[in-house]
Amino acid sequence: MKIYTKIGDQGKTTFFGCGLIDKNDPRIEFLGAMDELNSTVGVALCFIEDSRLKEILNKIQHDLFQVGADVVGSKLSPESVPRMREEHVLELEAMIDELEAKLGLPTKFILPGGTPSSAFLHLCRAITRRSERVIVSVKDILQINPVILKYINRLSDLLYILAREANKETETKEQQVIYRYFEEK
Repeated sequence: MKIYTKIGDQGKTTFFGCGLIDKNDPRIEFLGAMDELNSTVGVALCFIEDSRLKEILNKIQHDLFQVGADVVGSKLSPESVPRMREEHVLELEAMIDELEAKLGLPTKFILPGGTPSSAFLHLCRAITRRSERVIVSVKDILQINPVILKYINRLSDLLYILAREANKETETKEQQVIYRYFEEK
């Protein structure tokens, strides 16, 4: 079998359980966002030294494939594809709580950046937020597992905290936003 099918030459692709659909279909947009996110997590991993942080990001990469499988197989019987479960969300919440207790919450907005790993994790967070917007547009087309939206929402929070942790790891100071031409009262 060859990697190219030529179906895409007409702007179509196959979607498991749905047959041929346009490549600009919101389901494909969501899967593309998941692919982009997973790839960006992979880039972030290239810059991270901390073994615990690497372990978390590796788990996220596997989870993102499970999110994709759940979306693609949304019209199939529940046992035919791996589904996202509430346990996935609870794991993210536990990680967020642990890191938040260590870092505290910032009192002001912070600029994305600092170390290369932190900057890439902020980029992952932004891609996650876009993915969240896409999944909201898809949830009415397919009967999407509601845990997926919860997972994606928590994931963006976790990526924010991980970006902050990556800066703290190297004692890189977080930069707060400076509002220019703003008069405070």
